[in-house]
Amino acid sequence: MPSLLHHPLDPASRLIRLMCAEYGVPLDMEEIKPWLRTAELLEINPAATLPILIDDNDQPIVGLLANIHLIEDLYTPSVVTGLIPPDPITRAEMWRLIEWVTSKLNDEVTRYVLEEKIVKRDHKGATPDPAVLRVAKANLNEHMLYFNWLFANRSWLTGDDLTLADFALAAHLSTLDYLGDIDWGKAGETRDWYSRIKSRPAFRTLLNDRVLAMPPHKGYADLDF
Repeated sequence: MPSLLHHPLDPASRLIRLMCAEYGVPLDMEEIKPWLRTAELLEINPAATLPILIDDNDQPIVGLLANIHLIEDLYTPSVVTGLIPPDPITRAEMWRLIEWVTSKLNDEVTRYVLEEKIVKRDHKGATPDPAVLRVAKANLNEHMLYFNWLFANRSWLTGDDLTLADFALAAHLSTLDYLGDIDWGKAGETRDWYSRIKSRPAFRTLLNDRVLAMPPHKGYADLDF
């Protein structure tokens, strides 16, 4: 059984967990805090980033893209198309939106929220900066407007079928939802999409996540939210 070094609220780790759950790949989970930069982590990955998948040969696979391609190459069920579409144009759109989520959304919203609300808990005397959180919230509002526009014209993020881009976005929004940073009452079409993807069996393990001394925001684990 492969092992995954992860943090419960790390969106990149969440994406790999969703992908493995969708494909029926069991994982042995090991929770770590990458910002503590332990010697054990740095020996595996000097960048101290997640996710890290340890395969059956004890070979560490480091980074989101490396993990995505390994899982797709080794574990895609033969009876299904998988989460990466065969059509080149649709596949290009999927990668465009994965880049949007993992780079733009992460750099403008998610990483700031995690830094202020999670990472600072391990730094003595550090407290969340309200100014940073206000900027992240404003940026999130702009992103949600774009996602609403996409979902007003598409069933799933890239078109008619669910792809890996949907899981990428769900990984980030579920992290922000855990921390109470999404007003679903104002989320429009994105809320309808999230309700559908949240109901998938692959999502169940994420909904059971809990961070020590920080329970999830009300409604996080509810399918009817």
